[in-house]
Amino acid sequence: MSGALDDVLVLDVTETFWGSLAAALLGDFGASVVKLESTDTTTRELVDVDDRSAPGAWNSRFDLANRNKRSMALDMSSEAGRSIAHELVSAADVLITDKPAPWLSENGLDYDQSRVSNVSIIYVRGSGFGPEGPDAALSALDELAAARTGMMPILPQPGEPPVYPGHGQMYTSVMLAFGAVAALMHRRATGEGQRVDASLLAGNMYGASLDLQAFLAIGGERFLKATSRLDAGNPMSGTNYPTSDGLWVTLTMPETDRWWPQLAEITGMNAADSRFATHDLRCGEGRLVLMEILDLAFRKHPAAHWKKIFDERQMSADIIETYDFPRNDGMARDNRYILDLEDPSLGKTSMLGFPIFMAETPAVLSHTAPRLGQHTFEVLTDILGYAADEIVALAQQKVIA
Repeated sequence: MSGALDDVLVLDVTETFWGSLAAALLGDFGASVVKLESTDTTTRELVDVDDRSAPGAWNSRFDLANRNKRSMALDMSSEAGRSIAHELVSAADVLITDKPAPWLSENGLDYDQSRVSNVSIIYVRGSGFGPEGPDAALSALDELAAARTGMMPILPQPGEPPVYPGHGQMYTSVMLAFGAVAALMHRRATGEGQRVDASLLAGNMYGASLDLQAFLAIGGERFLKATSRLDAGNPMSGTNYPTSDGLWVTLTMPETDRWWPQLAEITGMNAADSRFATHDLRCGEGRLVLMEILDLAFRKHPAAHWKKIFDERQMSADIIETYDFPRNDGMARDNRYILDLEDPSLGKTSMLGFPIFMAETPAVLSHTAPRLGQHTFEVLTDILGYAADEIVALAQQKVIA
C-alpha cells in the first residue's frame, strides 16, 4: 500500500525531540526522510541507539522521534562534508531544521543559501519565538515559550506555583509537519518553494487557545488567575471529584436537567430535593452545597466502582486515568495509537503509534530509528549517485561515517 507522501524527499537537520518528531510524522506517511547527523557520536541525545543492550540505556524518545528515517553522517567541519550536505539540499523537496541561525549560516544551510542550491525548496524551521521581531534569535526552549503564554499560572489550584504543561512541543511538531504539507501543495500548484516557520511560542499559545482566545475576545480577570475546582460555575460539568483510591472522577454534564436524575440516584441523593430542582438552582444558589455533597459521595468508593456505573448507564462521566491506562486501552491499540514492537535487544516493548487515521494511505512503521550513519552509503549511491570508489575515498578522509 502506498503512502500519501511517497514522492517526497525530506532532509532532516534537527537536534531537538520536537523538531525531529515533525520529520518523523512525514516519514510515517511515506516521505523518504534522510537525517543529517554529525560524525561526532556525542551529538546524539543521552545515549546512542547502538547502546540499547545496556540496562536502562534505551533512548525511547530518540526512537520515537527518528523512526522511519535513514541516517547520513557527515563531518560538517570539512568542506567536503558541507558540499555533500548542499547536494542533499539540491535533491530534497523539504528541509526541516531547528538548528540555531548562526550554525545554519556557517554551514550554508540557512534559507537564502539553501534556495541558491534549490529554488523550489520547502524550508521548514522550528524556532523559539517566530521568524520576526527582536526575539527571533532567542534559543528555542519550550519552558521559556510556555512562560509567555499565560497558561502556567492558571493550571494549578490557587496558591500553588505555576505549572509547566510541556505540551507546546507537541503542538509545534504537528504545525511544522502541517506547514510542510501545505507548502508542498502550494508548490504543486505553482512550482514555488517557500520558507515556513512554526515556533514554540505559537505552539504553546495554541495549546491554550480556548482560554486565550476567550480572553482576547472579551477580556476579564477570571482568565488571569488560577481557579479552585470548587469555583466551577456548573457542579456537573468540567468538575472533578476525588475517589477513595486517589483517582478522580470528571463529570461532563452541561445539560444538568438531562443527567440530574441519574446522578442523584448513583450518589445517594433525592432527585426531588428542592435545593436542586432546576438547572439554575444547581448552578446558582445550590451550587456549593451540591458540590460538597458530590465531593463526599465520590470519596466513598474507588474509581473502578464509578467507572462500572458510568459505563453501564452510558453517563457522560469518566475516570481521570494515569499513564498506565492508555498502554492497555483497547481503543488506543485498535486505532494504532500504541504499537507493540519486538526488539532484538529489548524484547517486547511499546511505542506511540500514529495520531492520524487514513483509510487508503495509512501511516506505517517501516523501521525503527537508525544507527548513526547507518544509511550513509545508501544515500550517497541512491540519491546522489556517487560511485563506490568515491564513497571509499570519503570514508578514508573521515568525511562520512
